Amino acid sequence: MLGECIENVRKNVPLVHNITNYVTVNDVANVLLACGGSPIMSDEPEDVVDITTICGGLNINIGTLNKRSIEAMFLAGKRANELKHKVLLDPVGAGASALRTNTAVKLMDEIKFDVIRGNISEIKTLALGSGTTRGVDADVADAVTEDTLDSSIRFVKDFAKKSKTIAAITGAIDLVSDGEKCYVIRNGRPEMGKITGTGCQLSGMMTAFIVANPDNMLEAAAAAVCTMGLAGEIGWDHMQKGDGNSTYRNRIIDAVFNMDGKTLEEGAKYELR
Repeated sequence: MLGECIENVRKNVPLVHNITNYVTVNDVANVLLACGGSPIMSDEPEDVVDITTICGGLNINIGTLNKRSIEAMFLAGKRANELKHKVLLDPVGAGASALRTNTAVKLMDEIKFDVIRGNISEIKTLALGSGTTRGVDADVADAVTEDTLDSSIRFVKDFAKKSKTIAAITGAIDLVSDGEKCYVIRNGRPEMGKITGTGCQLSGMMTAFIVANPDNMLEAAAAAVCTMGLAGEIGWDHMQKGDGNSTYRNRIIDAVFNMDGKTLEEGAKYELR
């Protein structure tokens, strides 16, 4: 099933509108192309309604907020809802500042999101309305570990059910839930945390996956997480002496580019809870 999800992306070439941060915008565009999607980037309020209209999905990432981009997020989000397009929220750094937290909470209040993807601290911030996110990284106290796995699964299921969305929490162990079922995913490498933007790339790619698999969005979101984690493993295996995090970033994108359904099915490490 997960392998079929990536094959559907390649077959359908979903067009994704990204209102994302300027730190990782190029990598988001490249990973969308690598997985078989097609990216458009726009955060100008006068432009976003038209751009969103021609796309099948909208990826909203709050990593570098300003007044113009915030206005654009609401305009594009409401237009996407009107057209019943797929919409994803990446609440980067929610909990680190009042602006990020308040913007993310207001977006959730006014826009219907099919998926919300973030680290555990960001998702807890949305659930509670406040948090202790350390920059854009999860607070150590919140980490999903084998010891906290059962309680983390209960939390993500509860959040997904109350928010009427698919919730994807990514970290050392990834959790993807629709409120009833939860994929527990163990793909990836710790070195991925040394690259800026793997989470942002995943959000763009996940948007393409849910657009291309509208009847299996939970599986599609889980497939996107497995694809990124497995690409991190494959990319690390291809590292050479003298390579560093810049090369690793490119090797991850290359691994996504070369990923097919069979490779994903064989390499995905998950259980359903």
